[in-house]
Amino acid sequence: MAIRIVPPAGPARMLAQAQLTNAIGDGAYYVTSALYFTLFIGLTPTQVGLGLTLGWAIGSVVGVPLGYLADRRGPRGIAVLLAVATGLSVASFLLVRSFVPFLIAACLYASCQCGLGAARQALLAGLVDKEKRTEVRAYLQSTVNAGLAVGAALGGLALTLNTRTAFLVVFAIDAVSFLLSALALRRLPAVAASPRGPSGEPALAVLRDKPYTLVTFLNTIMLFYMPLLSLVIPLWLVQRTAAPHWMVSALLVLNTLSVVIFQVRVASRVTGLTSAARSVRLAGIAMLAACAVFALSSLGSSAWLAGLVLLAGAVLQVIGEMMLGAGSWEIGFDLAPAGKQGQYQGFFGTSTAIARMAGPLALTTLIITWGTPGWIVLGVLFLLAGTAMGPAVRWAERTRVPAAVRLSADPVR
Repeated sequence: MAIRIVPPAGPARMLAQAQLTNAIGDGAYYVTSALYFTLFIGLTPTQVGLGLTLGWAIGSVVGVPLGYLADRRGPRGIAVLLAVATGLSVASFLLVRSFVPFLIAACLYASCQCGLGAARQALLAGLVDKEKRTEVRAYLQSTVNAGLAVGAALGGLALTLNTRTAFLVVFAIDAVSFLLSALALRRLPAVAASPRGPSGEPALAVLRDKPYTLVTFLNTIMLFYMPLLSLVIPLWLVQRTAAPHWMVSALLVLNTLSVVIFQVRVASRVTGLTSAARSVRLAGIAMLAACAVFALSSLGSSAWLAGLVLLAGAVLQVIGEMMLGAGSWEIGFDLAPAGKQGQYQGFFGTSTAIARMAGPLALTTLIITWGTPGWIVLGVLFLLAGTAMGPAVRWAERTRVPAAVRLSADPVR
């Protein structure tokens, strides 16, 4: 079986290089930032959580107008500017010594990240043929996971040294990684700016697109899987199972390597909106099964049996994750009108921001507090959201048929 990780030469590979660069920096940042702010700055875990929550809340709102700006001014230039701005916002963490500056820096960082994501998606849509977008997005996801793994290893060195200097070096690496990403984006071909819509059309048309809002809402529910392996499973493993603690690392490695190796193959099965909706529905089924298996890991006192059950749950979870990714990328791109990819991708990207913002609190309450019933509730939510995606996509498709086509299809009265 051929393993496809590197995208074909051209804009797709250049986009992958840009995202690989800052993914390495982000990987190091993600595994060290919370400890740095609590151990060396003196913030409480509540303050760190509040700052990140407010940051992603603001970012989810700001991403839409920044995506609109990418449409109007051209996505390449805006992506370059936002990559530089993200690097500077990361660098600002080096100056943080108290809560208020941390809050400001967190809001800037999340806003720039959300806007950058929207601009990069619009750039991808402008540079890659429609039928290849999901495949290229899968390559990028594999690249990002590989970069995060390398960055996490670098962050692990800082955790081992456990000095302020080591942590500050990590922040500097992350800041520089975004500047290097900006240089990589600058090498891409320019994508023409989209003209302003007809007179009277709202600037942010996506905010009035009810079917697309529903699709985004369902995708948000599905993305609540995101805090599972990074937060919920580690807490569940330590508090509710007999599995050895090193299994936390094993599960993360399994997830990362699976996405790197298999994401492109999974995405190759999605060729349009029908197969995309089916992929999301199957993702809901896989995630329901994963939740049920994770719940079983608390039974018994055998460490190895608990570990094997957790591994089985992690396999089901990453299958659902890859199927969701492939389906949701196709849906997010195909339902966005021409010339509005920036604002639509910015809006669709609020799914990730909201999941990052609300997921940790919601899932720790649901699973760590409720236990097995919480797992079942979460799994049923995944199933319902995945199943509802098909009707939501069909509704959105109908609203995108031009009025002239609808009229011509009507029988003569």
